[in-house]
Amino acid sequence: MTPHYWNDAKAYLSNQCPTMAQLIARYEEEGLAARGEGFYTLIRSIAGQQISVKAADSIWRRFAAAVDPMTPENLLAQSDAVLRGCGFSASKVAYARNVAEYWVGKKVTPEFWNVLSDGEVIKELTSIKGIGSWTAEMFLIFHLLRPDVLPLKDLGLLKAIDLHYTGGKRLSPKEYQRLSAPWAPYRTVATWYLWRALDPVPVAY
Repeated sequence: MTPHYWNDAKAYLSNQCPTMAQLIARYEEEGLAARGEGFYTLIRSIAGQQISVKAADSIWRRFAAAVDPMTPENLLAQSDAVLRGCGFSASKVAYARNVAEYWVGKKVTPEFWNVLSDGEVIKELTSIKGIGSWTAEMFLIFHLLRPDVLPLKDLGLLKAIDLHYTGGKRLSPKEYQRLSAPWAPYRTVATWYLWRALDPVPVAY
């Protein structure tokens, strides 16, 4: 499912920025695809923490096969040895268990997040040990499909911005905020196209 705002966002961003217009035209037939289950998205994000997209994909295939179906109860039923054998570090195993315990304890449903703002979602998720702001932002983008998320702790995004906008120069967080201001209120969409231009396959969590 592509977000309902995607076509409006493409038109808006193309009018705002020639560089963004070129990126959007290059991947005209592609777009962000929603994940139907928030728990899946969070565990997939943990798999991708601090490693390349290619490495994360390889680890995730093994992890998803071991925890099938991907439910909190099924994850908690697996031993640490099984989860470590998929390529998760000891810390990532602990983080995944923390998320599963949160889901079970809070009785999380899809509606749980709908009444929360982006900032409230981040605050709620980062209360889970092992979930930082980057992972919470991936949840906002790939599960909740919030339109105006700019994950400036994502190294891939910064690399893509540097490649297309700064001539390779690394900027300060405030400078990236200023540079990205014209993309609001669709910074999620701009982020996706910058990711897409950097990686051989679309980023997914």
